[in-house]
Amino acid sequence: MTFFRALAVAFSTYSRIPMPYFDWNKKDIRYSLCFFPLIGVVIGALVSAWCLFAGKMGINVFAYTLIAGAVPILITGGYHVDGFMDTMDAVKSYGDREERLRILSDPHIGAFSVIMAILYYMLYLATVSTIRDTGSIIVAGTAFVVSRGLSGLTLLCFRMAKPDGSLQMTRKAAAKKTVLITLTIILVAVLAADIIVSSYAAAGMAVGACISVYYYRHLAYKEFGGITGDLAGWFICISELLMMMGITCGECIKNI
Repeated sequence: MTFFRALAVAFSTYSRIPMPYFDWNKKDIRYSLCFFPLIGVVIGALVSAWCLFAGKMGINVFAYTLIAGAVPILITGGYHVDGFMDTMDAVKSYGDREERLRILSDPHIGAFSVIMAILYYMLYLATVSTIRDTGSIIVAGTAFVVSRGLSGLTLLCFRMAKPDGSLQMTRKAAAKKTVLITLTIILVAVLAADIIVSSYAAAGMAVGACISVYYYRHLAYKEFGGITGDLAGWFICISELLMMMGITCGECIKNI
């Protein structure tokens, strides 16, 4: 019963996939992060299936790219994109740390968040449009699993910017040792499978993932004093972009 309740909490929190309704408690949240990567499995499976189908049917690159970019938003409801935009507003404010943290909590949208979101999707969609090799498409689908696995690990390992908030509540309630082991096993298994499918794409994705984690920690600590829920959403977006770029680079090197 705890297994299914934790699964429902994860999908209810981080996706728009319908789940049975019940009153949550701390016990239900303890293992919810273990199931966070499963949302990435759903997204990745749909994106990869669409890309493989579009390639086989000869669907033009414009439709191929836009639908591949729309699937993650449809599944998550833009949950992580909201965090990305709030973070960009705060960073581009160039205020002090307290001001940046205040902006993160401000529900209003700023001009910089819109500009950076447009720039993000220009880069993301341009990158996705170049991924056409079957092996690379499959590896790209696993990037959505990896981003969520890394997000869970960093949530438990990185310093928090604030003593309260939804992210802090999740961290305090989590069964840390179990979650860390589970997410590590998932990431190792995904990387091993990706190497079998396409070693070049897997290597590129791994490099992109490492860069994103490093940059996440650097930005969070320097600008905010730690991570927050919005920054975690920003990380999901940035890590997926950098991993897609890495996969593209791997595919290019393979074809040289």
